[in-house]
Amino acid sequence: MTDLNDISPPTLVAWLALQSDWGAEDALLDTPQDRTAVAARAVGAPMPAPLRPAARVLPMAPALAGSPAPSLSPAAPALAAPALASAAGDLAGLRDALEAFEECALKRTATQLVFADGSETARIMLIGEAPGAEEDRAGRPFVGPAGQLLDRMLASIGLDRTSVRIVNVVPWRPPGNRTPSETEIAQCLPFLHRHIALVRPEVLLLLGAVAVRAILGGKDGISRVRGTWKSADIPGLGRKIRTLPTFHPAYLLRQPQAKRHAWSDLLRLRQECVESGVIDSTALQ
Repeated sequence: MTDLNDISPPTLVAWLALQSDWGAEDALLDTPQDRTAVAARAVGAPMPAPLRPAARVLPMAPALAGSPAPSLSPAAPALAAPALASAAGDLAGLRDALEAFEECALKRTATQLVFADGSETARIMLIGEAPGAEEDRAGRPFVGPAGQLLDRMLASIGLDRTSVRIVNVVPWRPPGNRTPSETEIAQCLPFLHRHIALVRPEVLLLLGAVAVRAILGGKDGISRVRGTWKSADIPGLGRKIRTLPTFHPAYLLRQPQAKRHAWSDLLRLRQECVESGVIDSTALQ
């Protein structure tokens, strides 16, 4: 087993930075643990000598020769995102900014960026969680089974993809379709805020708990907040915007009994949009 005291401080710094990129946020123990000890005791082998605590020199470690020292602060990646996002003057520029953004580790495991779909001047924006496998291959949000259900949901109230804007909180697929971490959401949130500010919709339909927490904050589950209109402050928009949380289509595929609640949410969305003039009732199917 490698003794951490035999590893150079710059290498330890690089390892720690890699763990941060992968989303590790908490150290559970002060010293590394020898997990072979349990197996050794099971077969009667002698107990290996305990590891010496690693010298606490990481904060003062010098940079690797010829390269900058990696950042150890989980908040450091978020510092670059607002500047990149706010500099985007249009949606094409925002897409270029995301392509240039290297701080989110998801970018290195995804096939490609999944930017958005639908109208660039839509008055209704739908916000999901993150791309899945099908979306990762196609480069468009909501094209798999959940997307097909979403298309039917929109059609049920007279809408389609050409009349709305569809984005995700995180534009790269998390490995194994896992839920994005809080760090990954925070890294991508400035780009989502800028997307909303550039499109300037009148209404946000929040699909699932990740979208709700990203836009509204709080810790309430989606079952508690769905179907209730709330106002959100979006940086750069200059006004509050009406939001309606509802279930994510992927959840509805797993829990078909929840579709009746989603249907009532869609009717509430349609009613609000007609009454406020966001959509023309004569144009609805």
